[in-house]
Amino acid sequence: MKASDLFVRALEAEGVEHVFAIPGEENLDLLESLRGSQKIKLVVTRHEQAAGFMAATYGRLTGNSGVCLSTLGPGATNLVTAAAYAQLGAMPMVMITGQKPIKSSKQGQFQIIDVVDMMRPLTKFTKQVVSGENIPARIREAFRLAEEERPGATHLELPEDIAREHSTMPVLEPSQTRRPIAEEKAIRNAAEAITAARKPLLLIGAAANRKLTSKMLRQFVEKLGIPAVTTQMGKGVIDETGPHFVGNTALSDGDFVHRAIDQADLIINVGHDVVEKPPFFMRPGGPEVVHINFNSAQVDPVYFPQIEVVGDIANSLWQLKERLSPQKHWSFSDFHRIRDALEKHIADGKEDDRFPTLPQRLVHEVRQVMPEDGIIALDNGMYKIWFARNYPASSPNTVLLDNALATMGAGLPSAMAAKLVHPEKRVLAVCGDGGFMMNSQELETAVRLKLDIVVLILRDDAYGMIKWKQAQMDYHDFGLDFGNPDFVAYARAYGASGHLIESTADIAPTLERCFNEGGVHVVDAPVDYTDNDRILNNEIRELSSKV
Repeated sequence: MKASDLFVRALEAEGVEHVFAIPGEENLDLLESLRGSQKIKLVVTRHEQAAGFMAATYGRLTGNSGVCLSTLGPGATNLVTAAAYAQLGAMPMVMITGQKPIKSSKQGQFQIIDVVDMMRPLTKFTKQVVSGENIPARIREAFRLAEEERPGATHLELPEDIAREHSTMPVLEPSQTRRPIAEEKAIRNAAEAITAARKPLLLIGAAANRKLTSKMLRQFVEKLGIPAVTTQMGKGVIDETGPHFVGNTALSDGDFVHRAIDQADLIINVGHDVVEKPPFFMRPGGPEVVHINFNSAQVDPVYFPQIEVVGDIANSLWQLKERLSPQKHWSFSDFHRIRDALEKHIADGKEDDRFPTLPQRLVHEVRQVMPEDGIIALDNGMYKIWFARNYPASSPNTVLLDNALATMGAGLPSAMAAKLVHPEKRVLAVCGDGGFMMNSQELETAVRLKLDIVVLILRDDAYGMIKWKQAQMDYHDFGLDFGNPDFVAYARAYGASGHLIESTADIAPTLERCFNEGGVHVVDAPVDYTDNDRILNNEIRELSSKV
């Protein structure tokens, strides 16, 4: 069999459904082999970065490795940000890049850089395929490592002369694996600590954002009634509209939810991932911490848990749930009071009609049009904090935000991948004007794929989050403003529909109309961030300290 055909057969054996790509001449043999596949759809994007973001999001939503393809040189370097996005965000992704012939080449060093070495700090595994005979084993290893906990990015380089070779090697089928489970002694120690605590509090992080883990956590909370807070990337793991949810650690410190953490004498930290900003800071003499995760804790000056339960998280939670029962000495009234104060604070901004729209009102309007299973894909900007804090999520992976690499430019590609995975669900990309313009060319891809998605652009004509930080540090307003195109005309130039919001009351009806019409819609919504400092710093700290 031709090596490139074997490569595609191996991808098919791994269950690959899409390859997100910008092919080059070094990929042409592989491209021809993909043309003959009945199982894999090639999705051509307009930038390799977008292909990588789409592959990573596919991995995040399915648990199966997303696959992206580029050529050598600039094509490969354009995947670097996406590689870091998947690696830090624990999203399984396999990158495939082309290369000039390695056995003999008449092109010198034209376009050649050491891509394998470049990818090494950004991936779990990176290899050049040097023989067609190695293809099945290399692909199996790349997918295995990408998907095992902690998931991340892997990379294979396929030179064009290797792709043309012939091989007699058979495809390797994926192995059946089962994660290790925590030992009985660790479960017992954790159960004893939780039973003895007076104010135990659950803290749910990124690694808990798995379907079975979410199911077990909900059963755990329902049986025991222990209140819970989440990190940004833990949103939706438990039902945030339920009575046991206290809040989200969208800010680093000083919010209402941090008062709840301060009140706890035991923190049950489920799925903690150090790639996120610390949701709390441990200190000597502070609350005891039980670390429940697939892997042991990475200790640093602000995180040194006293008890570790290492193994499959869902199984650990099930074992604990079976051992534990509600205790009469548990006291949750302080947590409930803090939750009520936060809910009242959030509600205060829901009726504000000012225009341009305040972010807390905009979050409320979006929540009105999104069903429980609807997916919002956030780019990175000031609004991410508002959505993390004020947008109640009911299901895992219905709020796609990046609190790991926190890159701009991922919102639109992530929404497109979400729609490919879940064509039956409403999908909304929420982007700042800065982040949107970094990959806005993918509107053409979305139109070409006939996707039904809505892109909400929050326009403030500046890099708003950095501008806020600049003001916090008492620096002059300098260097962060820019101009924008007419987004309505811009959308129409790509064959999408464009809409301009002219009053706050128009937001929800416009979004609802866009979803009902289908197709690709771009909604330009002017937003006013002038209340950021008052709401997200001074006022919150003052109010939460009183609670």
